[in-house]
Amino acid sequence: MGWIEANKKYRLKMNRRAFGFSAAASLALAGCSSAGGNVSRFQAYDGPQVTSIVINKGARKLYLLNNDKILREYEVELGFAPLGHKQFEGDGKTPEGTYVIDRRNPNSRYHLSVGISYPNTQDRANARANGKRPGGEIFIHGQPNNAKERKRAARVDDWTAGCIAVTNEAIQEIYAMVQDGTTIALRP
Repeated sequence: MGWIEANKKYRLKMNRRAFGFSAAASLALAGCSSAGGNVSRFQAYDGPQVTSIVINKGARKLYLLNNDKILREYEVELGFAPLGHKQFEGDGKTPEGTYVIDRRNPNSRYHLSVGISYPNTQDRANARANGKRPGGEIFIHGQPNNAKERKRAARVDDWTAGCIAVTNEAIQEIYAMVQDGTTIALRP
């Protein structure tokens, strides 16, 4: 056997090894991935309509209601200074009062989120009277997507800038169950 034939056999043997290793690695990675058992963060809901949401800030609870019947109950975390009504941007408070769910964000920094119509006309007027901005972008959302932010959130209670945080599993249910236009009452 000449040098050329030996080289061809060697390359064929190495290509087979590389293919075998590549195939084994691909199968191993496929076993580690969520494919096959992939659970979408977007769920379907076919139950009673959520007619309102109530958040009891003191109890750290969120309730999804159909009229006066509680459909779901979740624990929540609030803004980093949770006592009292949100007055202005940066105060770390979660609003109090009655608002509506007015938007949803499937590409949120916090898994999924549904928006609350804060600030209303009165909130803007109160902040303006104090020479401040009312803030905004208040959402019910899941946990941070960013690992560093997730670690910080896990270390403290009431870690948001004024939003209402729930688990990722909870926001998936909320996102599916709650429609835009649903009334939300945030109580002390």
